[in-house]
Amino acid sequence: MAHYLIGDLQGCDAPLARLLARIAFSPSRDTLYFLGDLVNRGPASAAVLRRLMGYGDAARCLLGNHDLSLLAVAHGHRAPHRNDTMDDILQAADREAMLDWLRHRAMALQAHGILMVHGGVLPSWDAAQTLALAGEVEAVLRGPQLATFLANMWGNQPDHWDDALTGTDRLRVIVNALTRLRFCTPAGVMDLKASGRLDQAPRGMKAWFDVPGRRTAGVPIAFGHWSTLGYLRRPDLIALDTGCVWGGCLSALRLTDDGRHELVQEQCEQAQAPGE
Repeated sequence: MAHYLIGDLQGCDAPLARLLARIAFSPSRDTLYFLGDLVNRGPASAAVLRRLMGYGDAARCLLGNHDLSLLAVAHGHRAPHRNDTMDDILQAADREAMLDWLRHRAMALQAHGILMVHGGVLPSWDAAQTLALAGEVEAVLRGPQLATFLANMWGNQPDHWDDALTGTDRLRVIVNALTRLRFCTPAGVMDLKASGRLDQAPRGMKAWFDVPGRRTAGVPIAFGHWSTLGYLRRPDLIALDTGCVWGGCLSALRLTDDGRHELVQEQCEQAQAPGE
């Protein structure tokens, strides 16, 4: 039995197939944890979703910003971006089955002692609050208010967390933190535009995981979303978006009992211009 964390797929099914062959993945024995952005910008988003759906409980998947964008486009609440590559899902005969499966995925998970998100965790949140807030969004995604939520999900304001937030503002901050966060101020004010390297932080900002005094310090956190950051390992941090769709590689980290873990990477044949 093996457990793997896997970074952003973004519709790259062929590299995923090669990676799973290399690790001799068996859905009857092993578990894969995907850190979000399953679809878009790559050539085979529908194939990725069908593959993961077929693995059942052996594939535990987070939602990323591209996955939420697909849901919004599919429900008519967002226009497709010129670089989107989601038509293979939107025009598929099994479209509704894929979209329904997607909206039942998680916004955050904790397993094997690791908190998993796609984007980041705000400095004022501890692990328990992160999971509880993720659950609020998951309930809306799976419930009758899905369309209303998708229609109001987008925007960069409010740009910080307040326990008193309610309604659309509350859900938007949660979504932005869990799926889009890279840089923020020590007080947790988010910059949702910057996507560069650590040394390119906007003035007054730090990478969310470098903010002094963040409440999840010491809690191992795995995340994706940040291809310019690449693979990063610290005692309490695992970054796994290694830019597969941008001409980089797809990364899987096998979780081991001794904590050393084992990294496996598969080169991707895509060579698109980098983007969010």
